[in-house]
Amino acid sequence: MSENTEEEKEAFLDFIQEGQDRCSFICDYLEKGGVKSSVLHINGKKHILINFPKECYNGYFRIKTIIAHYDRVPQSPGANDNSFAVFTLMKWAIRLNQSMREHNIRLIFTDGEEISSAAEKKEGQKSILEEQGAFDLAGVFKRLGITGDDVFVFDCMGRGCVPVLGNPFILEKAQSSFKKRYNELQERAKEILSKASPSAWLNLPVSLSDNAGFIASGIPAVVITMLPQEEASKYMFNLVKYPPLEAYVTNKSIPTGCDTKTLLSLLPKTWIFLHSPYDNAESITWESQNVFINILNVIRDLKLIFL
Repeated sequence: MSENTEEEKEAFLDFIQEGQDRCSFICDYLEKGGVKSSVLHINGKKHILINFPKECYNGYFRIKTIIAHYDRVPQSPGANDNSFAVFTLMKWAIRLNQSMREHNIRLIFTDGEEISSAAEKKEGQKSILEEQGAFDLAGVFKRLGITGDDVFVFDCMGRGCVPVLGNPFILEKAQSSFKKRYNELQERAKEILSKASPSAWLNLPVSLSDNAGFIASGIPAVVITMLPQEEASKYMFNLVKYPPLEAYVTNKSIPTGCDTKTLLSLLPKTWIFLHSPYDNAESITWESQNVFINILNVIRDLKLIFL
């Protein structure tokens, strides 16, 4: 992939500026690149669906759905969470559209991923998973009978060059048929990362993203993120040294007898930056984009027969 131009980097800075209408920015950026999109209004959220030409789809093969949330926490630039992934996907979508090749990609930028992190849970309210915009979007998928996709969620792809596949997350009451499909998707994701980044990728506990909303709706989905090598190695060591860390990361709850300050000190610096002013353009490593594009291209080239 070619280096990012100064014009592209300026566009990224414009995207993350305070007060930016991010939905309009995405639609306008895509339109200027020749890509059509539609805004899906679902329960107060605005999801953006990319409208690739029908010639790009072959009915003999499974659709591969790629998800990335574009909303961000207030008072944070959200450069890594999740602007970098969205910006990269917009550029990739333009090139994919220009190629006019069969790819069976469904690409959606979601709204409302961060809403549950900003709201205090009160009795009688929806669960955290049900608050996600992705939960309602997945509900629409189910009503339309779209349940056989491979759903890949990308979140925080802008720091480092080590892809991290989130450890399996399945609801306790999930049916065995769902668990089977979910585990198969996890294995496919491992194969994708092995091909896209053969020398460096990991399968570790990560925080929930839009994958949680899909899983809660009965649709298997995996989440992939990125970390710098040094942070990933230290995080692996800390997980072994301090087992409660995994529960804290995956459930966002503090295990009994554990101190929040201690747990936070054991997290990768990349994750400590999130939801703060430190998640800014200076924290981004642009070389992450090459690894991300490699992953996307491997997914693009997959031909998964509908069984």
